[in-house]
Amino acid sequence: MDQIRYLKTLALLGCDQKPVKISVKDLESDLEASDKTISRNLKFLEEQGLIEREINPSGQMILISSAGMKLLSKEFADYKKIFHVKEHIDLDGTIVSGLGEGQYYISIDGYMDQFQEKLGFKPFPGTLNVKIKDYCFDLRKRMEEFPYVKIEGFSDGQRTYGASDCYPAQINGVCGFIIVPERTHYKIDLLEIIAPVKMREALNLKDGDEVKVTVGEIC
Repeated sequence: MDQIRYLKTLALLGCDQKPVKISVKDLESDLEASDKTISRNLKFLEEQGLIEREINPSGQMILISSAGMKLLSKEFADYKKIFHVKEHIDLDGTIVSGLGEGQYYISIDGYMDQFQEKLGFKPFPGTLNVKIKDYCFDLRKRMEEFPYVKIEGFSDGQRTYGASDCYPAQINGVCGFIIVPERTHYKIDLLEIIAPVKMREALNLKDGDEVKVTVGEIC
């Protein structure tokens, strides 16, 4: 089935904002499919966690889940790449210390090789961590609509390492990428930024300093 087509149709009916009462008949003309096919595919979307449904005698309420919206956002980002749409957003935040995990993961060959090939540079082994302001949360969500570079997950034979999405970004003229691991509980208020230089030293930054992170294809 075409998951994107179903999600797009549901979103246009308002299911991206709140649960909407929708019958299979409502979808037949848009999806050009039989009621049995539509019912089967809606059940599949629900099983995949892409929609939430509440079925009762009077009909069904449908809401696109966060996973479904993320799928639509990534599709939107791909179309922006195709049509060369360039835009940017500014996120205000504060420099904070990380847990030291960035240095370990970035230095792993399976990641480092992809960074060099796909991002065009060898990152400094560590991340600059920026905690964004509360009022930037909505803008941060928009970031997922932007073009990004996919870093694939891999296995070294002993353990599996997850994939990540990398969004181009800039702080005070220094270009890098915000790296967003594809894991369920990633904190939306924290940006982890990689660059070819140690950004703390290059920009003379310390914990507590306030910065503006410009996200988008501007470098």
